[in-house]
Amino acid sequence: MSKKQLRNEQLKKLTDMNKLQHEQKSYQISTYLFQHPQWRGSETVAITVSKHPEINTWDIIKKGWLEGKKMVVPKCTPKTKELIFYELGDFEELEKVYYDLYEPNPFICKPVHKKEIDLVIVPGLAFNRSGFRLGFGGGYYDRFLMDYEGATLSLAYKEQIVDNLPAESFDIPVQQIIVENGVINCE
Repeated sequence: MSKKQLRNEQLKKLTDMNKLQHEQKSYQISTYLFQHPQWRGSETVAITVSKHPEINTWDIIKKGWLEGKKMVVPKCTPKTKELIFYELGDFEELEKVYYDLYEPNPFICKPVHKKEIDLVIVPGLAFNRSGFRLGFGGGYYDRFLMDYEGATLSLAYKEQIVDNLPAESFDIPVQQIIVENGVINCE
C-alpha cells in the first residue's frame, strides 16, 4: 500500500470515530502522558496544536501551563520545509493558517531553539511498533529530529498502530508511543 493510500485509510478511521470515542480516547491517552516520566521530567515540551480528528492537544497544552511547563508549538515554513517552535503563553497568540491549522504568530511569540526542548511530542497518522510513523506528508518533523537530542514520543489511538509501514532512509522513529491502554516502547 502506498503512503497516500495509507494516509487516506488512516484519516477515514479517525473521522469515522464518533465524538464520544474521540473524547474518551484522548482523555485516556493524556492521562498516561501526564504520568509518564518524560512528561514529568520536562520543563519545555514541544507539541502541535491539534485539529479534529487528531488527539486533543489543547487540553495537554493547558495542563502543561498549569504545571509551569514552557509549551512550545511549531510554525511550518513551506519554502524550506522547516519547523520553528515558538513559546505559547496563551491561545490568543495563535493564528489560523492554511488548512484551518493554528500556528503561533511569529510577531507575538518568542522562538525556542531545539536544544532548549526536553520533549517533542511528534504527530502522525500511523505508527508501527518500531516507532516509525506516517506523517502528513511534508517531512517537517523528520528534518527537525535529525539532530535533536532530547526525548521523543507520539500519542496515538490504537487504530493508528499498524503492522506494516513504508519507511524511508531519512525517517526518524520516536522512542515511545502512548495509546489508550499504555505505552509502547519502540527502542
